[in-house]
Amino acid sequence: MHTVAKRWIGPCVATDAPLVERVLAARGVAGHAAAALLNPSLRQLRDPAALPGLEAAAQRLLEAIRQQQRIVVYGDYDVDGVAASAILIRIMRALDPHVRVQSYIPHREDEGYGLSAQALRSIAEEGADLIVTVDCGVTAAKEAQLARSLGLDLIITDHHTPPAAIEDLPAAVAVVHPSLPGAHQQHPELTGAGVALKLAWRLATLHTGSERVAPPLRELLVDLLALAAMGTIADVAPLVEDNWLIARFGLSRLRTERFVGLRALVEASGLAKQTIDETSVGFRLAPRLNAVGRLGHAREALELLLTDDPRRAAELAETLCTLNEQRRSMERDIFEQAMEQAERQGMTDESTGAVVLADERWRTGIVGIVCARIVETLRKPCLLLRREGDLLRGSGRSVEGFNLHAALQRCSDHLLSFGGHAMAAGLSLATENFHRFVDDFQRCARELLQGVDRRPAVRIDTAASIEELTLAQTRTLLGLGPFGPAHPRPTLLLSNASLAAPPRRMGKQGAHLLLQTTQPGVSGALRVVGWRMGELAPRLALAERYDLVLTPTINRFNGRTSVEGELLDVRPTTRSATQPALTGS
Repeated sequence: MHTVAKRWIGPCVATDAPLVERVLAARGVAGHAAAALLNPSLRQLRDPAALPGLEAAAQRLLEAIRQQQRIVVYGDYDVDGVAASAILIRIMRALDPHVRVQSYIPHREDEGYGLSAQALRSIAEEGADLIVTVDCGVTAAKEAQLARSLGLDLIITDHHTPPAAIEDLPAAVAVVHPSLPGAHQQHPELTGAGVALKLAWRLATLHTGSERVAPPLRELLVDLLALAAMGTIADVAPLVEDNWLIARFGLSRLRTERFVGLRALVEASGLAKQTIDETSVGFRLAPRLNAVGRLGHAREALELLLTDDPRRAAELAETLCTLNEQRRSMERDIFEQAMEQAERQGMTDESTGAVVLADERWRTGIVGIVCARIVETLRKPCLLLRREGDLLRGSGRSVEGFNLHAALQRCSDHLLSFGGHAMAAGLSLATENFHRFVDDFQRCARELLQGVDRRPAVRIDTAASIEELTLAQTRTLLGLGPFGPAHPRPTLLLSNASLAAPPRRMGKQGAHLLLQTTQPGVSGALRVVGWRMGELAPRLALAERYDLVLTPTINRFNGRTSVEGELLDVRPTTRSATQPALTGS
């Protein structure tokens, strides 16, 4: 097992302030912002009126509901898009049980991402009056023109990278987006589900005619936080400001009786008796919801989030779990095939800027998650494409310091379509352009990554002592969760630590590392676990002193509760900050 060398950044703060204050200060959080994190309230959510385009969208949507016009919610096939679709459909049904609303989610393999001409024509033929997109559409200028010619009103709600110029936005009744060009941005990090939640909130107040809505609507909006939290966490969005509040309060609503399907999925995922946190969503629930969109049709995931029938919910939950097992098997196969091809083509070498591969065996619904594994392994951007005759379609993932969307923009002469973010994107191109695209993308990657340290970064909040890691302090630190991008778990440096007992390997094939650590003048020892670090055990000596970077956790076992550390990296105390740690050395 290989452990990748890491670079240490920090510690940022070294003061005599209490540990929690030091951690927050290291993140630039103080005063009112610190108080908001320590004492969160839903009142801290920003007013939806600040979201560009939202007021016009809410007015037109409410008009369509009241006039019994036919509305189609046009979603995306990932968790964020499915959750956003469910949020809007549920709020519309609550405002009018007889609302004429349907959903449309494109098939990932057959149709691909976003608005399509074929889908718009089909929707128009069925008599729709208004289409509301969720989690897609902000770059669909041609499709918006087609919708207008077909007599369809169009509202776009999205969060993906918009066009650089406002005149390039789609011509729609409203474009609701957290970071439109030229607009004052108060919600830049919202996901598709977060945008849908804001629209649902405004629909409720507009329908009521007051900022204070009736209790049933208020309770629904609070419950809808669960769906928005799912989308936010699954989309790996920065957990800051409104995103953090949505995740914080939404996680506690995942078991609400309103969501029969979610409760069935929780049970089928083996979480019935466990605390559901951001890790449960990211690694247990979201993959199952995504699996049906990758291998089947995401409309079944949406049905699960909308159904009130316990029997149907149980059937759908089992289907999602089965598909997820199939997805995992396919993911392993594609990863092995892609790594073999990358090595054969010299793309694993440091001299190449990226991994760009195509294969007719690969499913477009799986390649994105395989890209993420390859990026983690090789520390370089990765694009994997499925070859379908004259067409290539696929996904990409990136590394810190390389804006994938901007790189695709630079190579767009070779592409038929692309979209996404700095760290993730989808694309399609003609097969005949593949080799020219690969050459240009490799040049772009080498240029933009020149001088960039691609080693995984360990950002240390502050130095700490074992004595500070009391149960009360640790509970307060963990109370800052949920954690995720832009708001990671507290990361502490334990300097000049020694081993109170010989290091041990544990787990299957000794994959993990177990340490008992102490510091000068400290009577007790802190149990520290290094996941997938078992190979370090023979390189750690009792006589040495070490600097350990860890995140504190609380362990509950056999009725006992104690603090322990999750090891992120370790290096001998005598080494300077510029010298490598034991991992990767």
